[in-house]
Amino acid sequence: MSNLNRFIPNKRAVFLDRDGTLNIEKEYLFRIEEFEFVPGAVEAIRLLNRAGLLVVVVTNQSGIARGYYSEADLQRLHRHVDALLTAEGARVDAWYHCPHHPDGREPYRRQCDCRKPLPGMLWLAAREHGIDLATSWMVGDKAADVVAGLAAGCRPLLVLTGYGAQERELVPGDVPCCTDILEAVRLITAV
Repeated sequence: MSNLNRFIPNKRAVFLDRDGTLNIEKEYLFRIEEFEFVPGAVEAIRLLNRAGLLVVVVTNQSGIARGYYSEADLQRLHRHVDALLTAEGARVDAWYHCPHHPDGREPYRRQCDCRKPLPGMLWLAAREHGIDLATSWMVGDKAADVVAGLAAGCRPLLVLTGYGAQERELVPGDVPCCTDILEAVRLITAV
């Protein structure tokens, strides 16, 4: 293999929103004791792992900009989730978060390209992990997740957990909708 080939993105990934998709929606979740997987989420991630797809969580976390919790609190929660998944034979390959909000406090108050619906987190993950966005998926419970996936060149999929049922009318009609993450992953791995 030439050195040039290793720079061609060739990995397939499934980008997952966190709140409402992977875990039960709870406003500004950062406390470990409040974390609760959506039923079937662990099995879904395990299926993605077995299929050889990278699992990348991309999550807006404006609670950091608003001062509700710190990036250290968020990292602590993600380490906890990693431990829960490891105990079940599953893993998230990478976590990305956007701590920004235009109405937040410094240093997080700003417009950025990483806050969904913008695709910055997906682009960054693609660069860092050699992901081919055109063969990857974005799964979330909000129109912003769908728009971010489309903007990045991924195939979007809406789940009806979290805010999904409310947001369904806001996404293009040709975007697949699934009841939950497990149904979504079954659809993805069947393609």
